[in-house]
Amino acid sequence: MAFRKKHKAIAAKTLAELEAMEAAGRVVGEALLAVRKAAEPGMSTLDLDRIAEEVIRSHGATPTFLGYQGFPASVCASVNEEIVHGIPNSRKILRPGDLVSIDCGATLDGWVGDSAISFGIGELEADVEALNKATEFVLYEGMKAMIPGNRLTDVSHALEQATRTAEQRFGVSLGIVDGYGGHGIGRTMHEDPYLENEGKPGKGPRIQEGSVLAIEPMLTLGSVDSYVLEDDWTVVSDDDSCAAHWEHTVAATADGPRILTPRAE
Repeated sequence: MAFRKKHKAIAAKTLAELEAMEAAGRVVGEALLAVRKAAEPGMSTLDLDRIAEEVIRSHGATPTFLGYQGFPASVCASVNEEIVHGIPNSRKILRPGDLVSIDCGATLDGWVGDSAISFGIGELEADVEALNKATEFVLYEGMKAMIPGNRLTDVSHALEQATRTAEQRFGVSLGIVDGYGGHGIGRTMHEDPYLENEGKPGKGPRIQEGSVLAIEPMLTLGSVDSYVLEDDWTVVSDDDSCAAHWEHTVAATADGPRILTPRAE
């Protein structure tokens, strides 16, 4: 009689495959830093998209997002109350005090890198600045659970706990956006499993050496609920509260979490 295993494991990449993924991830990192450096009042989100695409293609890579399920741009550019999947366009003009989230993917030699950052246009309001710093903090704290032997939801739980810690550390109340989270990644942008940004530990498939997840907390200064605009892409906070989004592609290794989308900051 055969017994079904209680949990499967998240697929593992070889060392050579992780190296190839990091090569793609470094392209993403360069694109994100170029966008952040160039962004200033008066620019449009379409201008930012063109900068990212130029960087990606200059490295012989292709923009993963462009054409993905019909998405019309190379990056997602989400401003203020827009959480994720904002479509860059010439009408969305950046203004002082805006919080901009850029999500970017690049495919190189058949492997995908996926990462996101949020940054201010000039000086941010104090609570928005706290939100952005808190979300970055949550990403780096949560990814510490990406180690062989853990379960998928150990990462989810670490992200949730980090969010509660961040509220105290940065003095803000934070909403963990419901229904959106991270994912497996490799030769395609979205692979199993889906990673929630909160939850009880010890559940789901086992993380093994070489398992890779795109870890991406999305937090707001208010509601955990959201809705999608008429463009069928842009996700906006239900109460129009400001949102931040940070993401890295991360591998579990014997030496601990390995960021495959490094940024030479």
